[in-house]
Amino acid sequence: MAWNEPGGNGSKDPWGHRKNEQGPPDLDEVIKKMRDKFGGWFGGKPNKPTGGGGGNFSGLAITTVLVVLFPLWLLFGFYIVQPAERGVVTRFGRYQQTTDQGLHWHLPYPIENVQKIDVQQVRAVNHKALMLTEDENIVEIELVVQYRVGENKEDAKDYLFNVLEPDNTLHQATESALREIVGSSNMDAVLTNERDRVAADAKKLIQTIVDHYQTGLKVISVNMQNAQPPEAVQSAFADVIKAREDEERSKNKAQAYKNGVVEQAGGTAGKLIEEAKAYKSMVVAHAQGETQRFAKILTEYEKAPMITRQRLYLEAMESVLNNTSKILVDVPGNNLMVLPLDKIFTSSQLTEAAKLTPTSPSTMNRSSQSEDNKKNDPRSRGDR
Repeated sequence: MAWNEPGGNGSKDPWGHRKNEQGPPDLDEVIKKMRDKFGGWFGGKPNKPTGGGGGNFSGLAITTVLVVLFPLWLLFGFYIVQPAERGVVTRFGRYQQTTDQGLHWHLPYPIENVQKIDVQQVRAVNHKALMLTEDENIVEIELVVQYRVGENKEDAKDYLFNVLEPDNTLHQATESALREIVGSSNMDAVLTNERDRVAADAKKLIQTIVDHYQTGLKVISVNMQNAQPPEAVQSAFADVIKAREDEERSKNKAQAYKNGVVEQAGGTAGKLIEEAKAYKSMVVAHAQGETQRFAKILTEYEKAPMITRQRLYLEAMESVLNNTSKILVDVPGNNLMVLPLDKIFTSSQLTEAAKLTPTSPSTMNRSSQSEDNKKNDPRSRGDR
């Protein structure tokens, strides 16, 4: 027998109520009361309790709500794109357009959405790994790649939709490009003089790979931070590198010495050439001057031979006697003679010096003057 059948025992009530207590509320009654309560808020009338159920919301109330909320919803469609950004608009998740800097509008969420991409933010990836070179040696290379999203509209679109993880794709492209370049290079070149070349080739190859996958990324720079052999053989390679540095230092030193000697020899040769040219010009000018002087004297000689001859003789004698140390005494009966000992001694010294030097017209002249002085010296003749 059920607990609510007529004549049943009320103590079997599952709600635990007694006979005279009220049971649980009816669900239909609760819903009807809520409709009556909130129906008046939107312009409707409270439903009167009837056996047929509650009424509906008023159509005028719904229209009023739409008229008020719809413009507010449209205002949420305005957005601003900064100069360093690109706005990517999607409609229900599908790409629509890319907008540049400025104020724009789109259909508000949930119809359209805007994702702003910073195209001037420089990002970096640091890659460090062991690489096998062409000559089958192992080197440890640390590389830093700086990149950013391209400024073109298609680059922002590609960055968001073409590849699931574009930054990770660039990291993998860096490792692949570096292994290819190092694998085609010798270990010595990678460790010493071709590090810049390896970095430049890696930059080109990385950009080629990310462009192939249309990631929208642009590689700015690739810098090789470190390149060294494995730790077990670093000491041996350090000695090799030091020896090469000493070799380069010696070559540079020798080249600098060579350049100094060549420049000095060139300067000396130029100086000698200029001196020779100056001497040549002097001799030519002197010869031309003597020629012109002789021509003028010849002209005067042809006009007055005797006078010109006498003048030339006097000029010659004046020149000769002006440079001689001979003393002529024309005083009869004077046996006391004062000799210029200072000049005699000077002439003797000049004679001794002339013996030690090559013969020249000036030395010959001085020597003859000394001999003449000795002949004229009374002491050499035995005079008292």
